[in-house]
Amino acid sequence: MLRSFRFSNHRSFADEQELLLMPGGADPGFAVVPVAAMYGANASGKSNLLDALEFMRTAVVESFRLWETDTGIPRSAFRLNPGVVGRPSTFVVELFVEDVPYTYGFEVDDESVIQEWLYAYPKRRSRKIFERHGDQIILGSTVEAHAKLVALEELIRPNALFLSLAAQVNLGPVLPVAQWFRRAVRFATGRQEGRPPAAGRFANLLWQEPERQHQVVALLAAADLGISDVRVEVEDLAAIRGQMPSVNRRDYALNNDSSRRLALHFFHNGSDEPFDFMDESAGTRCWVGLLPDVLAVLGNGSMLVLDESDTNLHPLLMAALIGLFQERETNPQSAQLVFASHDTSLLGTLLGERVLDRDQIWFVEKDSRGASKLFPLSDFKPRKDQNTERRYLGGSYGAVPLVSPVDFADTLRAG
Repeated sequence: MLRSFRFSNHRSFADEQELLLMPGGADPGFAVVPVAAMYGANASGKSNLLDALEFMRTAVVESFRLWETDTGIPRSAFRLNPGVVGRPSTFVVELFVEDVPYTYGFEVDDESVIQEWLYAYPKRRSRKIFERHGDQIILGSTVEAHAKLVALEELIRPNALFLSLAAQVNLGPVLPVAQWFRRAVRFATGRQEGRPPAAGRFANLLWQEPERQHQVVALLAAADLGISDVRVEVEDLAAIRGQMPSVNRRDYALNNDSSRRLALHFFHNGSDEPFDFMDESAGTRCWVGLLPDVLAVLGNGSMLVLDESDTNLHPLLMAALIGLFQERETNPQSAQLVFASHDTSLLGTLLGERVLDRDQIWFVEKDSRGASKLFPLSDFKPRKDQNTERRYLGGSYGAVPLVSPVDFADTLRAG
């Protein structure tokens, strides 16, 4: 589980930012909060925060073989202030993996890894796993892998993370954290190149795990989408090649077999008339696309990162999604949901129940320099009975656009 994520000088974040997922929430059995929501005006930096976490994951998973950029490492400086251009960026996470706390971080500039470190805290005692200073790697005294270390120091590139490389040779002490990045964090931000399309992910889920059919249909029915059943079938593309765009022929290819595809058919209100995926509404397609990720993270206790601006979910459906993570019964593995949103109704009560707890709400806004600031609702010491939605829209917490309808009207009349 992610406890905190801290970074500085990444894109529009010129100063250090920290997202803390401290103990709290409706169920004290959670070691950290199961949900964290971020609010702010358009272009305030919410998506940049999610991008920074995704940048960190990509670095851990991919940099051992290739970091595909012109200079080796993506440019990370804050571009609106010449005084910080060229300054390195720092990324740090605190994790609970198998009930052991870890701290992992690295500092990079546009050319190389400057520093990197990994610590564990078994039984509340600090244990250094490794530290890196440029090309020099220092293992902790309890890490018995010095022969591998010599080989790794010869193989590591200046623009590759040691954690990324060490995981490839199964250096045991680093594997829990490396595998968390690889397996335990999923992004559904809509900006990932190479991510399988929504229909393909959903079809593969039903094809590979047919035992989930009842569960999936129940979640579709609970969303009040009018869907009573969904079926996946194998179709021969040669017979239907002229009936669908080439992109769909590729997207639905079955096990890289270009002659067959998995076809989704949705049925509504008990009717026998099948509907294709693209016949469904945008909101339905969004919910269908999220279900494989949601079921996966709830099943294995991982984390889903969602930029809700990429979705078309009704507030009640989004509240229902949040509720799946809030309840111990539906989230027994302590999975987490981190998302950015403009839907202020989630700050209040829906159907008589509070959707988000006070320690699960964060705000993002830009200062006079154009640098984003991240701060929690708890900084304002809100009362339990206050109307958070109304106070937020009224500007009590900041992080709202300074927009005046009169200004818009005057601008149009002047034009």
